[in-house]
Amino acid sequence: MGFSAKQVRALGRNPNHRHIRSREVNGRALTYLEGWYAISEANRIFGFDGWNRETLESRCALARETRGSFLAIYIARVRVTVHADGASIIREGHGTGEGRGTSPAEVHDIALKAAETDATKRALATFGKPFGLELYRGGRPLPQTSVPSPPSVPLPADARLGFHPDDTTPIPRPSRYYGRRQYAPLIDQLRKHSADHKQTSLVPPLVPGGFDPASGRIDKSQLAIAEPKRLRDKTHLKFVASQPCLVCGRQPCDPHHLRFAQPRALSLKVSDEFTVPLCRGHHRQLHQTGNEAGWWENLKLDALATAKDLWEQTHERLDPQTQSIATETTAKN
Repeated sequence: MGFSAKQVRALGRNPNHRHIRSREVNGRALTYLEGWYAISEANRIFGFDGWNRETLESRCALARETRGSFLAIYIARVRVTVHADGASIIREGHGTGEGRGTSPAEVHDIALKAAETDATKRALATFGKPFGLELYRGGRPLPQTSVPSPPSVPLPADARLGFHPDDTTPIPRPSRYYGRRQYAPLIDQLRKHSADHKQTSLVPPLVPGGFDPASGRIDKSQLAIAEPKRLRDKTHLKFVASQPCLVCGRQPCDPHHLRFAQPRALSLKVSDEFTVPLCRGHHRQLHQTGNEAGWWENLKLDALATAKDLWEQTHERLDPQTQSIATETTAKN
């Protein structure tokens, strides 16, 4: 029992050279595969339900702050299990990840994810060439198979190089090609029918009432299928970070966005009005929890009510017009 013949052939092929990246580390050029490509290849070869990844260990090896700039280095150990014809094949890999930036929470998050991705790629590389096993051969480039050039064929003087012969054939205009002449009576009947039955349309206008010609933006909360407003206020985030942790009361804290407060969006956090203070330990614990609402329910804490009170404390002294100009930023188109 083990891999099928098709999987064995796939594991013996080199990765596509278009997905091989390189970077310079300590004056040495290193080649590597991106994490998303390695996971995509695993799904293609083993199947979406034919393998799984488990993080066995992750720890912070270094955390440093210098003049407002944060640095974090993580080490992770990952186990990859592949199910092949009733057998389970287990491989493990170690990896490191580094994060730099001005936000401590994002720095630790980036470093941890980079370490887990690096460990996953190293565990997958033990299965064969598609996962970058060939890249560990002392930095030597992958052998490139040369494609034989086609035999030269004499061409006429008026031939167009680089185009298929069909590309030189002019395409008739749609008005003549798609039969406007043949179906002209039918079009006239439709036009006459629509003119006889004109009535007020109940469909809302294409341009919503919230469109501002000066700024060129549309208030998506006024659309027929509305989108929630995502307000941004850096001053409020600093105020939330100055508050004690909701769970243990320690300081300093990170402003945590309640992910269940609004629908999820691509690369967009919820509005800043749904933020609560959490210390670094509970913030990390919450991000590792799959059910955030259940996590708050187990602690018997109403995070939404707390976020609302904090938002009112920083915005009660602003009039509606000033508040709208200072804080409101709708989601990207």
